[in-house]
Amino acid sequence: MTQLTRRALPALAALALPVAEARAQAPAPAAAPRGAAPAAAPARLTLMLDWFVNPDHAPIVVAQENGHFARAGLEVRIVAPADPNDPPRLVAAKQADLGVYYQKNLHLAVDQGLPLVRVGTLVATPLSTLTVLRDGPIKALADLKGKKIGFSTAGFEEISVDTILGTAGLSSRDVTMINVNFGLSSALMSGQVDAILGGFRNFELHQMEIEGRPGRAFYPEQHGMPIYDELIYVAHRDRAGDPALRRFMDAIEGATAFLVNNPEESWRMFIAGQRRELDDELNRRAFRDTLNRFSLSPAALDANRYQRFARFLQDRRMIRSVPPLAQYAVELPVA
Repeated sequence: MTQLTRRALPALAALALPVAEARAQAPAPAAAPRGAAPAAAPARLTLMLDWFVNPDHAPIVVAQENGHFARAGLEVRIVAPADPNDPPRLVAAKQADLGVYYQKNLHLAVDQGLPLVRVGTLVATPLSTLTVLRDGPIKALADLKGKKIGFSTAGFEEISVDTILGTAGLSSRDVTMINVNFGLSSALMSGQVDAILGGFRNFELHQMEIEGRPGRAFYPEQHGMPIYDELIYVAHRDRAGDPALRRFMDAIEGATAFLVNNPEESWRMFIAGQRRELDDELNRRAFRDTLNRFSLSPAALDANRYQRFARFLQDRRMIRSVPPLAQYAVELPVA
């Protein structure tokens, strides 16, 4: 049985450099021709991904490959982290300029004192699911009473299960939670657990279909969870007025429009060069399935969405208080 998961895609050498090394290897600007006015040097930004390159990052790859960053006067170094916990820490420590992160986790990080602020949206809909086997015995949420639910990352599993199962009169006390690390799909397909929490609807569901064990998803936002942005861009709070960040978001906006208008050409860009390892059926399906989930206005901020989710977390004692929106989510000023 294939053990590939969305969180264990190939580490691409060009995108997996440590931050310090990535900056050290950035090429020096070319000298201006004699007699010509020197061109303004591009602003250099280091972007930390949330994990290895995958279809969720398509707008970033297109912005790089199709010249959107270059036309915005930016030189963007894209770095895949060795540890998915690194991006918020490195951005908070000013060792990276931008990080791809999760809105759900941003609220917790800010509550814990990290000086992070959301500056843009990558994936504007929830992706996480509670998934069971389509041909299995679980036909409704109530059927999970006394069953096992697998999860991969600690932090939200209890509140998510309480919220989702709460719509069926159950709670996390009615099930057994098992940490299966990143083997969500394999744990479900092998019968180790009866359901998995956190499998992405644009990835794990396709993986299971390809393996011949299709799943059926219960969507959190249809079972009590407020709608949230799955993936966002974060920066250090001190950088919220940096015009280079606004140019970055404008470049991402142009790349996303190109991606939606030209999906086949964008796919070829996505699998170019060292990323050719991603040219398989699973990634092709995930790429197509994510197109309508990217934010078409990535810099725009839905203030109600963020404050509503913060109140949800406060009500469940996941955060101590709801901070002023400007402390953790902003719409960047026009460059």
